Amino acid sequence: MSVTGSQPTRYAPTAKWLHWIIAACILFVIPAGIVMGRLPEGALQNQLFDLHRSFGVLIFALAVWRVYVRQSRGAPPPYPELSRLERIASTAVHHTLYILIIVMPILGWLMTSAYRVDVSVFGLFTLPHLMPQNDKTYEVLSTIHKMGGILMTLLVLAHIAGALKHTIIDRNDLIWRMLPQRRSD
Repeated sequence: MSVTGSQPTRYAPTAKWLHWIIAACILFVIPAGIVMGRLPEGALQNQLFDLHRSFGVLIFALAVWRVYVRQSRGAPPPYPELSRLERIASTAVHHTLYILIIVMPILGWLMTSAYRVDVSVFGLFTLPHLMPQNDKTYEVLSTIHKMGGILMTLLVLAHIAGALKHTIIDRNDLIWRMLPQRRSD
């Protein structure tokens, strides 16, 4: 709900920009997460791990900001042309993605703390460890983080597929709700 108490008719410009910046970061961290574990140990693997962690922290910060914007500015009602099933699927995907963009970086931070790896954020500062070193805890958190990454990948693909369906097959204007600029705005 917005500050004024009424539901907005479109997403706030800040929400739109945050959506696309977070999307770009996610489209980096997912493939980076897949590739970095397959690389041989060395400088390239270390750099990819550092970038993955740094972008994870950035995603978390942007996600918190995005939740704040959504809470303070509100969001438009569900798109009226969605079927009941599409509305349920859309809501489930969006809410789960919101949870994952907040929880996954925290899991990553906890995991690296348990492994006793420093999280240097783009070389600007280092996050403190959240827990003592513990190999068993690391293994559990690593498995959960990987499973979350698989779930996020599937949901991102579903989200993109839904946007393409509405744009190409249905030929409706749903995508304009989240594009940063529209001629009539």
